Amino acid sequence: MPLITIISIILILLLFSITTVQQGTVTITTVFGKFRRILRPGLNFKIPFIERSFKKVSVQNRSAELGFQAVTVDQANVNFTAMLLYAVINSEEETIKNVAFKFVDERNFMQALVRSVEGSVRAFVATKKQAEVLITRREIVEAVKSQLDNILEEWGYHLIDLQLNDITFDEEVMRSMAKVVASNNLKAAAENEGQALLITKTKAAEAEGNAIKISAQAEKEASQLKGQGIALFRHEVARGMADAAKEMTEANLDSSLILFSMWTEAVKNFAQEGKGNVIFLDGSVEGMDKNLKQMMAMSQLNPNTTTTNKK
Repeated sequence: MPLITIISIILILLLFSITTVQQGTVTITTVFGKFRRILRPGLNFKIPFIERSFKKVSVQNRSAELGFQAVTVDQANVNFTAMLLYAVINSEEETIKNVAFKFVDERNFMQALVRSVEGSVRAFVATKKQAEVLITRREIVEAVKSQLDNILEEWGYHLIDLQLNDITFDEEVMRSMAKVVASNNLKAAAENEGQALLITKTKAAEAEGNAIKISAQAEKEASQLKGQGIALFRHEVARGMADAAKEMTEANLDSSLILFSMWTEAVKNFAQEGKGNVIFLDGSVEGMDKNLKQMMAMSQLNPNTTTTNKK
């Protein structure tokens, strides 16, 4: 056999024995249909014509979008739009073998994965009322992961995250929920308005009560001060009259002159301080005599009062 033929055969065998595996993937090889080994990223050698590349498996994170419907315990249809994030658990041999041989192809695996997620979500939602679904987004994700972790581990995968991007109800349910929200808002607004009106009226009543109380207290104090002033005035008048009468008695004068002086001062004061245009006074001698006698009678009571006070 010519040398060039031998070299050509060697080059062909070498060419078919060299294979390259991309980063983030591994390659499964078989010999006569049986699992042989796993080729890691980089340059690899295999037995030409005997060892064949069966499947490339990606160990990178993968995502899938899905949409499905579930029914709550109170028979409300809920529409879910979700994003599924999953990946191969690791690149160990047993894990890669499960990924490569558990399903016929990638399509069958995705169908099983999506149906499993949908079934877990539907089972969880079936135990909740429609009003609870919107506030249990995180609980739904945790429930799905807890139910699927063991199943996916047997397939060589694990669920990294499930994001429920959109949760909507049927149009009729949405309208009824909108009415409930609107009525609750109106109820809350009415309660707030009533509470504000009650507070306003309460504060106004308290202010009015405090004003009346302050006014009454001021009036009381004013009356007390006025009474004390009048009493003091009367006391000073009586003391002045007593002193004047005593001095006139000592001077051998008639004390009735004091009363006459008071009468004339009163007439003068009426004329100066009177608000009206006409002042009616009895200026006759009989009238003056009558008034003087009355004033004399009052002055005669003063010594007794003074004596009583001294006692």
